[in-house]
Amino acid sequence: MRLSENWKDYELIDASDGERLERWGNIILIRPDPQIIWSTEKENPLWYSAHARYHRSNKGGGSWEQYKKIPAQWSINYGSLTFNIKPMGFKHTGVFPEQAVNWDFAAEKIKKEGRPLKILNLFGYTGCATLACMNAGASVCHVDASKGMVQWAKENAVSSNIADKPVRWLVDDCAKFVQREIRRGNRYDGIIMDPPSYGRGPGGEVWKL
Repeated sequence: MRLSENWKDYELIDASDGERLERWGNIILIRPDPQIIWSTEKENPLWYSAHARYHRSNKGGGSWEQYKKIPAQWSINYGSLTFNIKPMGFKHTGVFPEQAVNWDFAAEKIKKEGRPLKILNLFGYTGCATLACMNAGASVCHVDASKGMVQWAKENAVSSNIADKPVRWLVDDCAKFVQREIRRGNRYDGIIMDPPSYGRGPGGEVWKL
């Protein structure tokens, strides 16, 4: 496993009893994670002075409990990139920090190629991988079924001062888009895919992996 070791604005502080204790900039959050199956003493005092904790509901979904006032949105940096953080209704914040190693991997490949590259990012979410590729010099086609996520990705590009670099922002069903691209004969130098285990398409279609 490759570890994300270049973060300065994000930190996984501790993990126990199905929860993660994390620092996002100067905001401390506690979020559930089913992969944390161990139980250890929560000795770090930040467990008891966090800004907010996400509680799952037995009926699905959940909600944030705020112990201290937190902004509706704030920003964190990864290198020269800036990502806007927004606590969402299903525990997410708009960034999966463990994916940073993959952003670095893609950016390194693009830079070493030394020629203009076309990258297709499917299930692009809030655009962290897209921004990394744009920043490395590639032309990117970013596709996601959620209009809100694509708008969020655009905002991240503006915050990172790279909105003027070549990119296509598309709200579309990824599978259908790829089928059309094949028929058109369009080709890419690289394809990034990080599909969700569950989601809905632009027309309410259920995506289940």
